[in-house]
Amino acid sequence: MDGILKFFYEFFGQFLSGLWTAFSNIFVGIKEMFNFPKYIEIVNNHTGELGGVAWLYAVIGMLLIIGVLVLLVFLIVMFLKKFIRFKKKVKDTNDLIEEVNALNREVMRLNLEKDKILSMKVSQIGLNPNEISELTGDELETLNKQDTPLEEGESRFFKLSQVDALWADYVPPVYDNEITLPEICERFRNFACSKLGLYYDIKIIRLFLASFASTRLIILQGISGTGKTSLPYAFGKFLQNDAIITSIQPSWRDRSELFGYFNEFTKRYNETELLRAMYEATYNENIYLTILDEMNIARVEYYFAEMLSILEMPSRDEWIVDLVPNVWESDPKHLDNGKLHLPQNMWYIGTANNDDSTFAITDKVYDRAMPIDINTKGVPFDAPQTEPLNLSYKHLEAMLDYCKEHNKVSEENLHKIELLDDYVIEHFRLAFGNRIVKQLREYVPAFVGCGGTELDGLDYVLARKVLRKFESLNLSFIRDEIDGLVDYLDFLFGEANMLECKEYLRRLQKLV
Repeated sequence: MDGILKFFYEFFGQFLSGLWTAFSNIFVGIKEMFNFPKYIEIVNNHTGELGGVAWLYAVIGMLLIIGVLVLLVFLIVMFLKKFIRFKKKVKDTNDLIEEVNALNREVMRLNLEKDKILSMKVSQIGLNPNEISELTGDELETLNKQDTPLEEGESRFFKLSQVDALWADYVPPVYDNEITLPEICERFRNFACSKLGLYYDIKIIRLFLASFASTRLIILQGISGTGKTSLPYAFGKFLQNDAIITSIQPSWRDRSELFGYFNEFTKRYNETELLRAMYEATYNENIYLTILDEMNIARVEYYFAEMLSILEMPSRDEWIVDLVPNVWESDPKHLDNGKLHLPQNMWYIGTANNDDSTFAITDKVYDRAMPIDINTKGVPFDAPQTEPLNLSYKHLEAMLDYCKEHNKVSEENLHKIELLDDYVIEHFRLAFGNRIVKQLREYVPAFVGCGGTELDGLDYVLARKVLRKFESLNLSFIRDEIDGLVDYLDFLFGEANMLECKEYLRRLQKLV
């Protein structure tokens, strides 16, 4: 036993001796570095050889030594600072990762809550549970899938890849390419009545269908309960392609609410139901309607800003949305370098209530959209049983283009519009603008093609696109000028015409 203890004593003693020597030599070295008597001795030894200059050299040598020491201290301090910053950055990154994960969980919770609210909303317009599931889109299994890390070989676009699989062997239906615009209006009115129990005035349907010719954004506004949401919903049923209902939330502020976003942690793209529908629309020629339900419960110019700019592009080749900055082999087939070409067969229908709980829709949005006021409930009537329709967007656009070519606004009325523009500029300091005139040239011929009259089409556009701007003026100062404008409308178009404009102006007078 003593032999073993002696062995380990000597064995570890050797190690500790070496360790002590290492530490002690450090202190010995530092002591020798600052051994000033030795430096003086060296100088004295060389005084006989160098004379008094030896002390000058000593001073220079000491300055060089001090410089080296200062440099060493500086490098040590810089190293410590970088090390501390690195540790702090790592800590901040970990905190950020935890915060983003918490936000992702909150987004998933809010999406589930949104779907529950949407299910309750659409149930009010007569949907059964299966239809609600189709419109709200995300099932719990899909949501859980988006919240799990991407596995090797999986597509980061879960929903869009499902669309690729479902539509791979798609055979298009036989479209009715003989139907006319007036027949569409009449058949839709009868279909809504006979199949859905919904009643619409034929003029509202003509206004709605004619809007497809001038813009991709249509705003249905008016008092609650008049059928703003049910109109595009019923039209989707009529075309056998259900409308996509996107329920706007007050917190919406950017494009990610519409298109979704790429999750850097799960490496999946969180797709919205609207994005899925947009991608599906690239596979066929059906007409797709997207309902932006209660669109002004958040600021439209925030979450829809990019769409407003893109849809304003003259060439449809420029209707492109960037989804991801890079390309993966497993990405969906119809994505082009991480970009989605907006479908040409989709229109966006916003419903808006004007009350204290909503934001005012700005001129930027109104100028690019076609607003339609629905302030009266439909009157019940009897209609024959009418079947739905297979309608290609290409045939619809061909009919609308034909109207633009053959139902052009008359030169006489265009001249009257110019005179009215000059009058409004002089008395109200407002101008029509080229965009509104362009929409007028596209919308009115389509309205005539749907069975309306040119003057009624002009009347509606002027009332909803031009006179609406009077609301931003001080009504008390323009009240007397309104009478003069009514008289000028009578002078240009006749007392029996432009009734929408006159009614709107009289209503403004009552607000003073």
